Amino acid sequence: MNRDRYVDFLRAWAILLVVLGHWLITGLVRRQSGEIDAPELLATVPWTQWLTLGFQIMPLFFLAGGYAAGGSWARARAVGGTAAGWVGQRAVRLLLPTAAYSGLVLLAVGVSSGLGVDPATLALVGWAMAMQFWFLPVYLLLSALTPAMYALHERWGVRVPVGMGVLGFGIGVLVAAADSPRSGGVEVVGALNYLLVWGVVYQLGFCWRDGLSGTRGRTAPAAMAVAGAGVFVALVGPGPFPVSLILVTGQELSNTNPPSAAMLAWAVAQVGVALLVAPVVRRVLERTRVARAVRVLGAGSMALYLWHMLPVLIVAAAFYLTGLAPEPDYGSVAWWALRVPWLVVLAGVLVGVLRALRPVERGVVALEMRVRPCSKARGADSWRIWAGLGVSVWALTYFAGHGFAYGGAFPVWPAVGLGVGTALLAFPGRGDARGQGGGEGDLEGRGEFEEAA
Repeated sequence: MNRDRYVDFLRAWAILLVVLGHWLITGLVRRQSGEIDAPELLATVPWTQWLTLGFQIMPLFFLAGGYAAGGSWARARAVGGTAAGWVGQRAVRLLLPTAAYSGLVLLAVGVSSGLGVDPATLALVGWAMAMQFWFLPVYLLLSALTPAMYALHERWGVRVPVGMGVLGFGIGVLVAAADSPRSGGVEVVGALNYLLVWGVVYQLGFCWRDGLSGTRGRTAPAAMAVAGAGVFVALVGPGPFPVSLILVTGQELSNTNPPSAAMLAWAVAQVGVALLVAPVVRRVLERTRVARAVRVLGAGSMALYLWHMLPVLIVAAAFYLTGLAPEPDYGSVAWWALRVPWLVVLAGVLVGVLRALRPVERGVVALEMRVRPCSKARGADSWRIWAGLGVSVWALTYFAGHGFAYGGAFPVWPAVGLGVGTALLAFPGRGDARGQGGGEGDLEGRGEFEEAA
């Protein structure tokens, strides 16, 4: 099957909006004491919660991921690959750059703690550097479940995401109806929606790739867009859910923690729109310059995803700690006008950061080629892969929820867990069949969110 460049575009567009969205909502304030604070924009200026409708673009990641994973697993299975081998190869490609990033950040945390940096400042910085990590454990778990999910897809097709959606919607309603604070049982049941809600979109990626239920036409996507948007409006208007599609401090209900019924509706609508505009965007992608820009952005997508908050810290030290940055009232017209140079400066700094990190990136790619698991892993190798995946998911879940310096302290056990988990996954490496496990539009490849084509 020919590579679908539109899948590459979805990935590139999503990563671009993730970076811009995080930069846009990050506002710094220098207090009279000289300390730097980062007030939460969505809570401080409530109308900005509407902006999340445009910047919550993660459904596109899962849609493209499902599209890629379906074909990748089918090809690996056809040549004798095992589920453990396929999952291990994909996990290593994602975890090695993540472990390198985490290791450097944790080293900085350890040194800063030893030098006596204020614990509150260290905790804030540690949170900022891990704010994007929520995606990683969810995506790793969906990758691990892909062989089973694809088997269900082959048997029941579009009925699988429909069934998952009904169950996820019901869980979302249950969580919304529960008394606050929610009981432990409700929290556990609600956590299932991380896999159900995002799994619906992932499973729709299978359907899209195989052209099931008119996903390559216009009727079904249009119905998804209209129905999803209509349900979302009902749930956030007369319904109980907030409009923000990003967690806001102080709100009893969240659309992301766990993913709510409203998030499910918005994700379905977003998938419908993505499928509707696909023919138009594909024509635009035939232009050489556009295609080149998408390739460049896709090639650096993992580095962009991991490192995009470091420029904020650099700019904070260079302009805010020194008092050089102009500081109009937070959220004022002048403050918004300064968002333009703020984004331009951050983009320039990020380019410099990524260039400086090229040796690290090349080293990670070379290491991945040497240690990636055998595509036909069985027995003890298989068990090591599953154990490594489990430990890594636990560590990443901790970092996603607590940051790299919760309470201003060095997170010893999560740091050990990520190192041990990554090592267990890489330990069974045989270096065989380097191209297996990759394929059309694959979201992780050679240490990046791109395919190992």
